[in-house]
Amino acid sequence: MTEREEAGMSQSKPLTLHVPEPTGRPGHETDFSYLHLAAAGAVQRPPLDVLPSDTADLAYALVRVLDDDGNAVGPWASGIDRELLRRGMRAMMKTRIFDARMVIAQRQKKMSFYMQSLGEEAIGSAHALALQQGDMCFPTYRQQSLLMARDVPLVDLICQLFSNRRDPLKGRQLPVLYSVRSAGFFTVSGNLATQFIQAVGWAMASAIKGDTKIASAWIGDGSTAESDFHTALTFAHVYRAPVILNVVNNQWAISSFQSLAGGESTTFAARGVGCGIASLRVDGNDFLAVYAASSWAAERARNNLGPTLIEWVTYRAGPHSTSDDPSKYRPADDWSHFPLGDPIARLKQHLIGIGAWSEQEHLDTEKELEAQVIAAQKEAERYGTLASGRSAGAETMFEDVYKEMPAHLREQLRQLRQLQQSHQSGE
Repeated sequence: MTEREEAGMSQSKPLTLHVPEPTGRPGHETDFSYLHLAAAGAVQRPPLDVLPSDTADLAYALVRVLDDDGNAVGPWASGIDRELLRRGMRAMMKTRIFDARMVIAQRQKKMSFYMQSLGEEAIGSAHALALQQGDMCFPTYRQQSLLMARDVPLVDLICQLFSNRRDPLKGRQLPVLYSVRSAGFFTVSGNLATQFIQAVGWAMASAIKGDTKIASAWIGDGSTAESDFHTALTFAHVYRAPVILNVVNNQWAISSFQSLAGGESTTFAARGVGCGIASLRVDGNDFLAVYAASSWAAERARNNLGPTLIEWVTYRAGPHSTSDDPSKYRPADDWSHFPLGDPIARLKQHLIGIGAWSEQEHLDTEKELEAQVIAAQKEAERYGTLASGRSAGAETMFEDVYKEMPAHLREQLRQLRQLQQSHQSGE
C-alpha cells in the first residue's frame, strides 16, 4: 500500500447506519411533504401496450382524477357510468358501517379481534367493480370492501367472524381471514406476502389453460420487504402473467412507518419498473382514479400484455387491529391532516356535483345500510358468538382432511359421537 493510500485511509470518517424515522410522532404534527403529490389530471395515460420502462415516470408521479372541487379531470377521467359510481358509493359506505359495527362487537367480546379498513374503502370497492366474473383476488386482511362491492351475504361474513355453528369455514380461520371463492376472493392467509406468489401462480395457470380470467394480488407496504414479494415480481415479469400486483401503501405496517420497508427515497411502484413490470402510483382515496387504473391494468392483463404493479397511496385511519393503539406511535389526528382526504367524502362531493347524489340520499343510504348490518348481525348471533359459545362442532375436525375419510378417523368420529350421546343423556 502506498503512503498516499495509507493517508487516505487514516482520514476516513467512521461509517454510520441510516435508520429511517417517521415524519410524525405522538404530540407532533406529521409532515406529509414526503408523499410527492401531483395535481389532479396532470399525469399521462399511456397506451395499453406501453413498455414497462416507459412507465418509470408514472411510478414516481400520482394518478389522480378528482380535483379539490370534486370535478373529474385529466386523461384518466374516462366517463364512468353514474350507476356504477353509485354502486361504488354504497359499497364504500357499507364497508365503513360494517367495520364500525364489528369493532363494537369485538369490544363486546363476540369475537377475538377485528381489522377495519377505515380510510381505504375506495381501493377494494372500485377495483372489484373493474374486474370481471371469474377473476380471482388474493387479498390480505383489509380488503373487505372487495366483498362488499360484490354483495357477499353479510350473515356469512359475520358468522365467520364469530366462528359459530354457521361459520362457512367451521372455525378454522381467524376472524377477518375470509374465503369466498365464488365471489373471486381467495382464502386469506395469516402469513404475510404468500398471497402474492399464489396470485402469480394462479394467473400463470389461467394462461396455460388458455382461459380468459386474470388474478389480482394484494399486499401492504410493510410486506413488500418479504422475499415472497420479490419472487412474485420475478415470475410475473418472466412469464408475463396476467395479474395485477396491488401494493396498498397506507403508510403504516402495524407500528412501523412505510420508510422502514423501503419507501423513503423511492416509491414501491418503482420496484415494479426495476423488475420489468409496467407500474403506476395512484391516489387510493380517489374512487375514479382507482377504477380507471384498475380497468387499465385489467385490460393489459387480458390482452396478454403482462402484469401491472399499482401502488395505492392511502392512509390507515384506524388502528392496525383492535389490539393496537396507534396513539403510541403517531399523532392522534393524523388522518384529518392527510392531504388525500376521505374517499367517501370525495366521491360524495363528485356525485352531488354531477347531480347523481344528494345530502338527503346520503343520510337515507346510511340508515338503510346500518339497518342491513344490524339485521345481519342479529341473524348471525342466533348461531353463537365467542361470548355465548355454540361454535362449530368438535366432529368437524375430522372433515375436509381427506377426500374419503379413512377407517381410523371414522372410528375416532364414532367414539366422539358416542361420548357426546353419553354426555347428553347424563351418564
